[in-house]
Amino acid sequence: MMRTGFQGVARLVHHKALYRSPQTLPRLHLASAFGSSTDSLVARFCGEKTDLKDYALPNASWCPDMLSLYQEFLEKTKSGSWVKLPSFKSNRDHIRGLKLPFGLVAASDKQDWRLFTRSIQLEGQGYEYVIFFHPSEKKSVCLFQPGPYLEGAPGFAHGGSLAALMDETYSKTAYLAGEGLFTLSFNIKFKNLIPVGSLAVLDLQVEKIEDQKLYMSCIAQSRDKQTVYAKSSGKEICSLSLGCLPLPNPQQGGKQRVKDQVLSWSLVLLGVGMLLARDMDEEKEKKTRIFLVRITQPAPLQDSLG
Repeated sequence: MMRTGFQGVARLVHHKALYRSPQTLPRLHLASAFGSSTDSLVARFCGEKTDLKDYALPNASWCPDMLSLYQEFLEKTKSGSWVKLPSFKSNRDHIRGLKLPFGLVAASDKQDWRLFTRSIQLEGQGYEYVIFFHPSEKKSVCLFQPGPYLEGAPGFAHGGSLAALMDETYSKTAYLAGEGLFTLSFNIKFKNLIPVGSLAVLDLQVEKIEDQKLYMSCIAQSRDKQTVYAKSSGKEICSLSLGCLPLPNPQQGGKQRVKDQVLSWSLVLLGVGMLLARDMDEEKEKKTRIFLVRITQPAPLQDSLG
């Protein structure tokens, strides 16, 4: 098992994708990894027949702007261009029936697992939001109304609550677009505060897919687009050569299977860590180049007649 594991890492190194190389990783086709196309992923994620509570439905706490814009996007779903994403209390409920990589299975469902943005169950007190996804254009719009339990400055939402929801919207969009696996970076710039109980509209776009990374951007603003609350960018690994990693053998005993799963994840973390190191080195080199340009530029000529 150990030999097979290191052979997996060796394959990644052979493709020169783990450290300082312009070449790309072998692509992971989600159709084979998850047994699903993008449309199938969306269909499973948005299954109609379920007894689970959908927290992305209107309730008495929604403000008029939230309700009316929700209805506008709901109308757009009738043409099939947009899809309203359900929001259950845990991602475990969304991934039922999907074939996870490495033969991994979720831990016991006996505990009360909750998604961070769905941890406050009282209507209107925490996160009130709904995400609409455009499969063909791979973009999303999230309608967000922060409650008083998300307060930062008196009367305004905490910046961290907005950042968390942006990250959640990135995650759902990347996953449903059929590319996103791991978040590499997330950057945000705050512009204005969001009043508690008001509507913020998060517009997320996929900017490009390059070097096996998915680059996305998001702007949070008021409905009339006159007030920008924050701008962010995110980068996720589009694909890893998961096929070259060892899979746990279901015929093995409990202890051995756990060891195999730990090894598989260790190899994944090793690959991600090396990718992060490469990105950090590239960013450091970029800053060094900028610094060198600055110190080697000739000083502007002074006006000797002045």
